[in-house]
Amino acid sequence: MSDICFVPKKIPEEEFTSIASVIAEFPEGVAISAIRERIALDLSLRTLQRRLERLEDAGNITSSGTGKGTRYFPMIPTVENQELLDGVIPLSARAREIRSHVLGPIGSRTPVGYDPDFLRSYVPNQTAYLSNTFRQDLARVGQVGVSGLPAGTYIRQVLHRLLIDLSWNSSRLEGNTYSLLETERLIHLGEGAEGKDMKETQMILNHKGAIEMLAEQAEEIGFNRYTICNLHALLSDNLLADPGACGRLRDREVGIGGSVFHPLAVPQQIEQRFIEVLEKADAIEDPFEQAFFAMVHLPYLQPFEDVNKRVSRLAANIPLVRHNLCPLSFIDVPPEEYIHGLMGIYELKQVDYFRDVFVWAYQRSAARYSAVLQSPGDPDPFQVRYRSEIKEMVAAIVKDGLDKRGATERIALVARAEIEEAKFIEVVETELLSLHEGSIARFRLRPSEFTDWKTNWK
Repeated sequence: MSDICFVPKKIPEEEFTSIASVIAEFPEGVAISAIRERIALDLSLRTLQRRLERLEDAGNITSSGTGKGTRYFPMIPTVENQELLDGVIPLSARAREIRSHVLGPIGSRTPVGYDPDFLRSYVPNQTAYLSNTFRQDLARVGQVGVSGLPAGTYIRQVLHRLLIDLSWNSSRLEGNTYSLLETERLIHLGEGAEGKDMKETQMILNHKGAIEMLAEQAEEIGFNRYTICNLHALLSDNLLADPGACGRLRDREVGIGGSVFHPLAVPQQIEQRFIEVLEKADAIEDPFEQAFFAMVHLPYLQPFEDVNKRVSRLAANIPLVRHNLCPLSFIDVPPEEYIHGLMGIYELKQVDYFRDVFVWAYQRSAARYSAVLQSPGDPDPFQVRYRSEIKEMVAAIVKDGLDKRGATERIALVARAEIEEAKFIEVVETELLSLHEGSIARFRLRPSEFTDWKTNWK
């Protein structure tokens, strides 16, 4: 175990080596009680828990489960502790195992139902899905310099941008085909995109209403029945076959496409678990743990007939809004990894994969909004690779004086003809939406060209 790295501390290194050695004997995982029995150390249960947490934060071990069901796993010594998923999202060894399971043939996966012990075993402020290291890192990048001010101060400052970003990205995770510019036109000009299904238009407008609720009622929102049910009502408006199901807990069975998970079906049990989810979420003190808890347990319960994932994504922003932290807008999150991460929760009750997606997603969102990041983010490899094409496209749109509709058509045409379509469209449209007088030199544009274009653009 000489390759284990520890942060300097007064605790003897032998303690950590002994604990890690025991865990290394159990590649399938081991409970804390078994670890305590095997180590040649006289440690209290609480002290051993702290040592295990330090080992996990240092990347020497990993864990899965909560409460008494927590199991500890050795990291794979022959490979790096993390690998990049398609060069984007870092995944822990445990997350990769979960991903392998959910990508397997559905016929090879054992059908499972809702397990109330998954929720019951979670004790607010004792159980933690996010380690101290994760929470500290997220708090560092999420601070925007407005602490101590009334709830909602920051979201109102970025509301113009957030309405577009969160509406578009959350809808995109549901398969919506609106582009970023088409979303901007719909939200700010009320112009629907030609050739799009009305359900897609309605989905984005519903997100706009739900986000505005979070901003306007920042001091009143919380993990309570009023907030969550009304978020559902806003997000599902005009999208459900039964209008009466908007904002109401379901009284019928639902299924999860592509999964062997079967949610609760008895209305009384759904009601009981819904109350328990809200009570536990409300009791959590850390805003990031609170956000992630909501993203785990609302979809796992499936309290509504439909639109549960959308509700969980908006609900995750409740503690961020209330604490004036950067919002979570799911920028660049690959839809398949979001869904597969949830599958790991549905079928295995293991959060590691979804946790890695969540942490990466928040860091991306914070990089978009935060004004006081402690360190700059890494350059986007796509933007480095297609730097010339992106700049030429932005410059051409401005010089030709295209409005938003014309720009959308031009970008789509070039993207289809030359390079990775969806990403190229997103990057160019993001550059156009953020273009201002202080940044036009990057695209070799003259002030007069920018002024003429901006008039037509608006």
